[in-house]
Amino acid sequence: MSEEVAIIGAGLAGLTLALALHQQGIKSTIYESRPAPLNIGGAVMLSPNALKVLDALDLYQAVRAKGFNFEELEMQKVDGELIEMYEFGSEEKYGFPGNRIYRFELIDIILGKIKELGIPTRFGTKYTRVLEETNDHVVWESADGNKHTASCLVGADGIHSTVRKYLYPDLVPRFTNMAGITAAVPTAPVKHLGKPITKPVTIISEQKGAFVIAPQRVDGSEALIGKQRRVEEMSREGWDRYIADKESLIKFMQEDAGAFGEVAMSSTKHIDPNKMNVWPFYVIPQLDKWASEGRRVVILGDSAHAIPPSAGQGINQAFEDVYMFALLLAASAAGRVDFQAALTFWQDYRQGRVNKVLDVNKQIDLRRLPKDQLKGVSAEGVAQQDFDLTWLYAPDFKADVEDWVKSHGAAA
Repeated sequence: MSEEVAIIGAGLAGLTLALALHQQGIKSTIYESRPAPLNIGGAVMLSPNALKVLDALDLYQAVRAKGFNFEELEMQKVDGELIEMYEFGSEEKYGFPGNRIYRFELIDIILGKIKELGIPTRFGTKYTRVLEETNDHVVWESADGNKHTASCLVGADGIHSTVRKYLYPDLVPRFTNMAGITAAVPTAPVKHLGKPITKPVTIISEQKGAFVIAPQRVDGSEALIGKQRRVEEMSREGWDRYIADKESLIKFMQEDAGAFGEVAMSSTKHIDPNKMNVWPFYVIPQLDKWASEGRRVVILGDSAHAIPPSAGQGINQAFEDVYMFALLLAASAAGRVDFQAALTFWQDYRQGRVNKVLDVNKQIDLRRLPKDQLKGVSAEGVAQQDFDLTWLYAPDFKADVEDWVKSHGAAA
């Protein structure tokens, strides 16, 4: 097959895919509807499974130097009693600590490498539809009326993916009636039981739910604080108005602060309205296929499996998608394996890991709920067993792909 890929979306998944393909000797062009790189507030949490991918793409040292590095997340009662601790990384066990980095800084790092390598990126080019799909190419149209041809078109355009409509014309993401309300605050005046915040902590109140605080910036001088709120779904204009009402958002962050103790009282005292975000939680059902019948149109990341943020795995799972897809596409392009079989293996492998992440998410969500919202949930549903996340943080994607190719390849 011809080695040229059209990538729709210049977010983290699309940009990283271009680098992964380049490393495998596969040409690609990135197309983004926005006129410039996405520059939204907020940070992302990167765990060892994703950092291993970034390291393989020669990005890790730059990421480590920009983000806040840590190894543990804790859930505590208001009085400081430890409910549980689970790893988000470990240099000793997995080779990488966890890293919390601003999304725009991560995009800048990846985009810098893309420019250095001369990978074409077309901003202001909006994908609209697939016009033709054959055995060896796909023709698609952009909003300016131009037609484009590629051997493969990859939708890395997020949970509200336009590319996904080609595979699932009627699928609409489902709103969970929950949104995360967050703010970025200086850590200097914030205290938790008289001590500074040095790692991500979730304070659990049986009556009021959860309050999250997580240091960010390389020196931990800033922290994200956040709470979840039940809300009704809104139109795009409605969400814009909701997000613009900073006074109401600040009031929500400050109300019931006393229920979460000193850390919430001190961190919500002086919130900068310009450093607030609202994150509506949308999900999509498990999809039967991540590729078209003709195999020339593929979706990945949030386009294929939107993961709620509870375990901080959304972007981490997208990086796994991207890296394995590039390895398998390269094996197919070299004639080592059938592309259809490779796509099936890729989706089955990746969906299996996504499903296990969703199980972890469910456990975390249940443990964060106020007591009165746990009615009808069995004791086993919120069992306080330790999280063993070795399966999540220590995969060897390259070895797994190579083992599969050797056993299913043309010479097998």
